[in-house]
Amino acid sequence: GMLDAAVAGAVFTSPTPDQIYEAIKAVDGGAGVLLIIKNYTGDIMNFEMAAEMAEGDGINIEKVVVNDDVAVEDSLYTTGRRGIAGTVFVHKIAGAKAEAGGTLVEVKNTAEKVINNVRSMGFALTPCTVPAAGKPNFTLGEDEMEIGIGIHGEPGTMRTSIMKADEIVDHLLDKITKDLPYEAGDEVAVMVNGLGATPLMEQFIMNRRVSEVLKEKKIKVYKTFIGEFMTSLEMAGASITLLKLDEELKTLLDASADTPAFRQL
Repeated sequence: GMLDAAVAGAVFTSPTPDQIYEAIKAVDGGAGVLLIIKNYTGDIMNFEMAAEMAEGDGINIEKVVVNDDVAVEDSLYTTGRRGIAGTVFVHKIAGAKAEAGGTLVEVKNTAEKVINNVRSMGFALTPCTVPAAGKPNFTLGEDEMEIGIGIHGEPGTMRTSIMKADEIVDHLLDKITKDLPYEAGDEVAVMVNGLGATPLMEQFIMNRRVSEVLKEKKIKVYKTFIGEFMTSLEMAGASITLLKLDEELKTLLDASADTPAFRQL
């Protein structure tokens, strides 16, 4: 009910074109393969190279690029917005569409609909340590936090003194809801995503405020996901994702899925 393959490179590094190519061949059942790529320069370059190799073998390839992060428009790592935890909703809903028998083009169009309606933003309280580097990939003071952080430790929009959970949520949701925008009467799925070292209890504290703010804005919460869906090693922090729903997306979101990191029966 989700992806047929996920290709892992070295930590915080894109997989190589050869790895991606082998994954494409492994999952192709004759109807073609959809590549879901987060918007990072290395990922896009390597996936496009792999797609060309697969197309040379006669495999039909379609691609979508996820860019749900509202924090920064361009960075050292991207042209345009970064892809972060909203990608999980793309995986879930595109996978359900494929499981229901959608054609490659139909699955791509559904994935694009999710991308067009999903927005995210996160924060970090501590950095993480890439094993190969052996040291934190950025530094924060004991009383500091980074707003708008990327999932690989990329810089955010501002560094500030640590704020209370409600203040953090208010700041993130203000940016998220104004971006699409999300408006009164909309129905959404919510994801509060831990980055690796944030206790579940604190994620639920954040979600309490998310629910309050959306109720004030008359935005209806259809379904809530709380937990660690897209992490950044041992980074303390979290992100919030909103997905605007229609009837098709609700049906696909509710469809069963059974994977190691996401189970919905």
